[in-house]
Amino acid sequence: MTNDEKMCKMSLAHEITSAIQDTIGRKSAVLHEPKFSGNESKYVQECLDSTFVSSVGKFVDNFEKDLADYTGAKHVVAVTNGTVALHMALLMAGVESEDEVLVPALTFVATANSVKHCGAVPHFVDSEESTLGINPDSLREYLRTATEQRSSYCVNRCTGKRIRAIVPVHIFGHPCRLEELLLVAKDFNLVIIEDAAESLGSFYQGQHTGTFGLLGTLSFNGNKTITTGGGGAILTDNSELAKRAKHLTTTAKIVHRWEYIHDEVGYNYRMPNINAALGCAQLEQLPEFLASKRRLFERYQEALRDIAGISLFTEPEGSQSNYWLQALLLDDSVANQRDSILEATNSAGLMTRPLWTLLHKLTPFQGCPHAPLPVAESLEKRIINLPSSAGLV
Repeated sequence: MTNDEKMCKMSLAHEITSAIQDTIGRKSAVLHEPKFSGNESKYVQECLDSTFVSSVGKFVDNFEKDLADYTGAKHVVAVTNGTVALHMALLMAGVESEDEVLVPALTFVATANSVKHCGAVPHFVDSEESTLGINPDSLREYLRTATEQRSSYCVNRCTGKRIRAIVPVHIFGHPCRLEELLLVAKDFNLVIIEDAAESLGSFYQGQHTGTFGLLGTLSFNGNKTITTGGGGAILTDNSELAKRAKHLTTTAKIVHRWEYIHDEVGYNYRMPNINAALGCAQLEQLPEFLASKRRLFERYQEALRDIAGISLFTEPEGSQSNYWLQALLLDDSVANQRDSILEATNSAGLMTRPLWTLLHKLTPFQGCPHAPLPVAESLEKRIINLPSSAGLV
């Protein structure tokens, strides 16, 4: 590397570091931290006073109702985290052992882990730069050549296994092109289960994410837009699936005043009341959090506008994103400077991070089938997440 190339790298990294500091008005920041400024202490104390701190209590019921009212889903089942929410949603959708499930290679590992928890096989597909989610056009073309229909099922020609479902993921809170993905699912006899873990507060064509497919899931981990500490939820308009999900996540126990009768193997997945108490308080503040995140995006956009070779990811057309994590996109011409930028920002106390390693590269998934992944492989080298907490502005 020449001295000029080194100076260029240092200059871009320095410009970005300074822009972040100017935007947030401080010298250091973590990637995403929760904000507790409402009724959290009050509700948690009320929960403690009631002694109902586990999976039974009014806050679980209230949280499920409040989420249903906000998202528009007819039914919500609160569970212990987003991974188990997706695991249960896949089971409810009929995913069985040895089935294949289409998931983006560009997502957090929990998406593929949930498929494996069902005994099924993740089948990785490409993304698109305009939404960061699954590209419905390339997916359709891939399925035309890689699959065939047998007895009303989509079957992988190479493996002979049934492809049961598609799991769109709304990356960083930005909605996928759901309308087109639903058409692909219909044409190839596939079920849609949305991984909306990152997108509470995001809407596609006026409808909340997680409510388009047969089922959808949310996460309330400590780094999400709102948090219950650990927690997740299953969304569905199907009453029978909701009833069954609630039954299975409560150890498949038949309701009785004193008898302990379990009619099948169940799961201890229900959200504790004390976590739901925190969630109720957080959900009350969601509009404020979303407004703050949008202001942060606008300030980053202004601060970064004149820096050559980069852009800030903007919500897709027809969508309203929650801007969970702000995403900086490097042009191909400066992609080789990603690590220099990460080094400079983190050394300055600003927690930035690269995109996740694409899932087909990880040891547990290296033998899984995958489509060509040119866009995902490009994005992996060019995305940096910036400090994104709601309390930064």
